[in-house]
Amino acid sequence: MATLSLLSPASLKSSSSLHNNGTRLILRTPSTLTLRTSSFSSMSIKALSSPSPSPVLTQDDLKKLAADKAVEYVSSGMVLGLGTGSTAAFVVDKIGELLKSGELKDIVGIPTSKRTFEQASSLGIPLSVLDDHPVLDLAIDGADEVDPDLNLVKGRGGALLREKMVEAASKKFVVVVDETKLVTGLGGSGLAMPVEVVQFCWKYNLIRLQELFKEEGCEAKLRVDSDGKPYVTDNSNYIVDLYFQTPIKDGLAAGKEISAFEGVVEHGLFLDMATAVIIAGKEGVSVKSK
Repeated sequence: MATLSLLSPASLKSSSSLHNNGTRLILRTPSTLTLRTSSFSSMSIKALSSPSPSPVLTQDDLKKLAADKAVEYVSSGMVLGLGTGSTAAFVVDKIGELLKSGELKDIVGIPTSKRTFEQASSLGIPLSVLDDHPVLDLAIDGADEVDPDLNLVKGRGGALLREKMVEAASKKFVVVVDETKLVTGLGGSGLAMPVEVVQFCWKYNLIRLQELFKEEGCEAKLRVDSDGKPYVTDNSNYIVDLYFQTPIKDGLAAGKEISAFEGVVEHGLFLDMATAVIIAGKEGVSVKSK
């Protein structure tokens, strides 16, 4: 980097290139750019760094964006199905916030699990049950997988039976997910597709389920809790989780075959149920509907 120095005429009397009252410009090459005159102290000029990039959105940030968009479907006076899971929890939080501020009024919530019941109660959301409200205006919930036809895998949180009952009773069912939940075919994530079974002879059904999907390379496992004991649902049942090497070929046929097994209570294939799916991704929030 060059240095500009301004020297007074008195110091440059021997130079033949000076004008009578001029100042000579001398170019040097030290490490910093410095303006120097006979009456001013040295001053360095430094470039400012460029602005730091925007922070990367976490998965929870994306879930919250989708949840906030979903709550736009809610109006005062509605009976709402309140889902279960990490994404649905953001929805319940937002509804509680809007009720507290007065932006929403006369909401009745139908929770899909004990966990959601406790969360909604703590936020002051009025709650009821399907027995008293057999038809709901809207249900909002998350999903574990969403295929291109808006069919779903749900229930990794363990609440699939109550979720399906509440969401089937709803006039509209809005699903909120982040983009990591999109799959080309159900079971395609390689993660669990749950089946709720009665405790009696659960292993008998585990073997039958695994055999049913042997062409998809299915592995069936009993779900256990943190203590290594069988996980027990809110309905006092067990869950057999199915892990697929390849996606399920025909979701509708698979659902019927699973349900036909004696001792199977419910499965995590939610087929032809979603009205709209709200997807949060790095490029923003999008909505897919049928």
